[in-house]
Amino acid sequence: MTARAPFADWRVLELSNGLAVSYCGKMFADAGAEVVKIESAQGDSVRTRAAGGPPGALFDYLAAGKKSVTDDGRAEITAPLAGADIVLTDLTDGWTLDAITTHTGPSAVVVAVTPFGTTGPYVDDRVLANEFILQALCGSTAGRGWPEDEPVQAGGQLGEWLAGTFAAAVAAATARHAARSGRGEIIDVSTYEAMVIAMGGLSAMSASVLGADSLLGQRSLELPSIVPTADGLVGFCTITAQQFQDFLVLIERADLLDDADLASFGGRVARRDEFLDMITQWTQTRTTQEIVDLAVAFRIPVAPIATPEMLPEIDHFVERGVFVESEAGMLQPRVPYRSDAMATRAPGRAPGLGADNGNVHWPPRARPVGGTDADALPLADARITDFTAFWAGPVATQLLGALGADVIKVEGVRRPDGMRFSAGRPPTWQQWWEWGPVFLCSNSNKRGVSVELSTDAGRAIALELIATSDLVIENFSPRVMSNFGLSWDAVRAANPRAIMVRMPAFGLDGPWRDRVGFAQTMEQATGMAWMTGHADGPPVIPRGVCDPIAGLHAAFAAVAALVVRDRDGCGMHVESTMVEAALNVAAEMLVEYSQHGITMRRDGNRGPDANPQGVYRCRGDDDWVALAAMDGAARTALARLLGRPDLAANDWSEQPDEIDKLISDWTGRRPVTEAVDTLRAAGVAAARVTPAPELLRDPHLHARGFWEAVDHPVAGSFLCTGMPFAFLGRPRRWIRRVPPLYGQHTSEVLTGLLGRGHEDLAALRQSGTIAPRPAGL
Repeated sequence: MTARAPFADWRVLELSNGLAVSYCGKMFADAGAEVVKIESAQGDSVRTRAAGGPPGALFDYLAAGKKSVTDDGRAEITAPLAGADIVLTDLTDGWTLDAITTHTGPSAVVVAVTPFGTTGPYVDDRVLANEFILQALCGSTAGRGWPEDEPVQAGGQLGEWLAGTFAAAVAAATARHAARSGRGEIIDVSTYEAMVIAMGGLSAMSASVLGADSLLGQRSLELPSIVPTADGLVGFCTITAQQFQDFLVLIERADLLDDADLASFGGRVARRDEFLDMITQWTQTRTTQEIVDLAVAFRIPVAPIATPEMLPEIDHFVERGVFVESEAGMLQPRVPYRSDAMATRAPGRAPGLGADNGNVHWPPRARPVGGTDADALPLADARITDFTAFWAGPVATQLLGALGADVIKVEGVRRPDGMRFSAGRPPTWQQWWEWGPVFLCSNSNKRGVSVELSTDAGRAIALELIATSDLVIENFSPRVMSNFGLSWDAVRAANPRAIMVRMPAFGLDGPWRDRVGFAQTMEQATGMAWMTGHADGPPVIPRGVCDPIAGLHAAFAAVAALVVRDRDGCGMHVESTMVEAALNVAAEMLVEYSQHGITMRRDGNRGPDANPQGVYRCRGDDDWVALAAMDGAARTALARLLGRPDLAANDWSEQPDEIDKLISDWTGRRPVTEAVDTLRAAGVAAARVTPAPELLRDPHLHARGFWEAVDHPVAGSFLCTGMPFAFLGRPRRWIRRVPPLYGQHTSEVLTGLLGRGHEDLAALRQSGTIAPRPAGL
């Protein structure tokens, strides 16, 4: 069978002026959709974005293969609206939802991606924000750095890419349903809420679940993480206790294996200088490659700290063909998922402004007759056997579950999901494995089943579950599923219509295939860390955002595969790697280097779309304000506040350090609340650098129904992150089922779905194939 693009007959209209919607549109174009940009006479602002050289590289990446039509008020703009399957907008250039939906068809899916959503106090108060301000609000900036230093943003405007990926996944699932039901939706996506989920919400949820016992939320950096070598920089990540013990052996300090202080993160922070000194004494006498080779042998997550120049030369990326050349001759990441049964589009050229005026003809779609239940959630027809663990994989299946899929989470008896044991309660607590905040925030709307897959009986149960499922999703290292006897061949034999989505860290082949990798490793290997940190300091990891980024790309790929199966009837094998998802959203530094020879690097709290932009200390105990002057009017207003109305337009760019001093003097005399209120009243975007636990009291998040109250049978009542979007006109409640207790639904699923008898279940418990609690606990 010839592979076909999943969205080859879909029509997507893009009305945007920024990264989030542009990347969302790119994801649809990559999957074969006809994507048409509606632009003002001045064009999408991304067209003029530059990194110190000529503009165009990032636009060429985001707009490749799209069409461009300029909006001059002619009727040819309303015709594409009437024929579009999906309309993506950030509500800039004067567009409103009313103006759009007046012309769209009944089955159209309209997706608005805006900083705060379309409703709520911050919208009513016209609070100004770019991605930098949203990072300050969502707890991201406050948690990054050491307490004695200025907090620092995550570089690369990752929040916008994240929001665009969320939008693409929910839009794809909803459009699939709308094409069969005839009912479209208006989806309200909040970039702020997406960033809370991925860049601050874990610390907030930890505070809600654990209260004063929460270990998350204090400003810090990982230990160990990025350190100098004899010829560069290397990054480590020790999530588990075993990995940290192996790390001590690696750096030839086995004498510290019984040091209880160093075994805890808090203890390492207290002895930070001593700990870093012992690491660098070892690393600086060895090359990066020597260290990587040794760490890999210990199965410690490790990566070189990638720079723009390094990326195209990394052996794993070269052997896997991760980077491809566009028609314009620019090197860029390929689409981050692949399948023999599903084609993606090679990167073409970006369109000239208005290049397709008069050439887009989309007649309205006929409404389907006798379609699926219009009121059902988009994925109510799908069942998922979920073998995922930690964070990236569970994010994918949780999103699909929120959209209606029946998700059955399978956990081993000997090795449950490791996030059950992370940053929760100590082992002295009853059922302490039910308190992990990361587990609790990423496993809603799932039924939990305990099955020991290393046994023949456990494998048989897994194959029976697969036989009833539409999707099988896993994020183990590549060898694990085959070791369990659950390879793609076994899955296909059990269910020829099954779609198996595999989410390895680095891929199913290549030199790094069997390496262990977490989000921090991806951030180190893809350039995200290189772009984060103070200009005069070392790289710093963004801190975990790669997990949800990987999960959302995998969810999008899963929906794309369902669309292909709807059409062709066959199952398929899909690879969706963590590292390639990260490379796609960190692509700007690569495309700028490829096209213009520019080496981008971290620049503290400064950014490309505001000047000045920074974090400044206020009067009080560790209180900081983030501000961003996004246009000339804001700079004029700021100059008046500073008592310097004489500042000329070029002073802002030519004297950045002097400007920072003026602002610091002004903010240092004021409490942070006064500074924020005064700046906002003057038209300058501003926010307190908010500690993540305070998100639990954010009035905007509560007004929009983002925080959802959960009553858990062990962890009690707490606030949980929902989804960062709402279907306008429908109730906003995404958590229909609280995160499962370990093995909570084993009997229900095995008897009700698989038809097993109670005697069979008793025998399975006796043999240790299923269990009410993890082995050894």
